[in-house]
Amino acid sequence: MEVERFRLALTRRPTIEARLFSDAERAYAHRFRDPTKHLAARFGAKEAVMKAMGVGLWKFPMRDVEVVKLASGEPILRLHDKAAALATERGVREWRLTLTHTDTMAQAVAVALG
Repeated sequence: MEVERFRLALTRRPTIEARLFSDAERAYAHRFRDPTKHLAARFGAKEAVMKAMGVGLWKFPMRDVEVVKLASGEPILRLHDKAAALATERGVREWRLTLTHTDTMAQAVAVALG
């Protein structure tokens, strides 16, 4: 995801941030000078989860997928509500997640394990 493109989307639709991200995700991102690249990577993770489960965008609310950073720095996924139910239905028991970003690009890879 291009960070500037995501920044433009957030600017044009100020309410979208609360619709896409949990309070904890937003609080984490806003600890940094430029929260946009952190939010863009988390948006990529949510999209990657949907793709790993073989569904299209908006099969469940984006907030149903939450990226949490452990004390070790490792990012993990917590699925809630419809996303958790779909993962259970599809036999997903574990997730692996990696995030990366620069000032211009953000990327995430999510792997679903049965």
